[in-house]
Amino acid sequence: MSNIFLANIRVVLKETVSDPQGATIMAGLKTLGFDSVQDLRAGKFLQVRITANDPQSAREQVAQMCDKLLANPVIEEYDFDIEDS
Repeated sequence: MSNIFLANIRVVLKETVSDPQGATIMAGLKTLGFDSVQDLRAGKFLQVRITANDPQSAREQVAQMCDKLLANPVIEEYDFDIEDS
């Protein structure tokens, strides 16, 4: 019996990769007076609803999605959590 799961996926550039978007956002925050910001990395957040027989199967599907399309494994890393939808 298939269930619907919600995957919350976070993708960010690897620490060794320059993040010009993050630097621009951080500069903007500092201009607005948020001097406490020491570092900022920009990324993307995706939510995917999928059907699967169990949470482990859902995790495997999401990992494959990330590896094949949602993240560039050369410059990005990802993590995700799965919850019942």
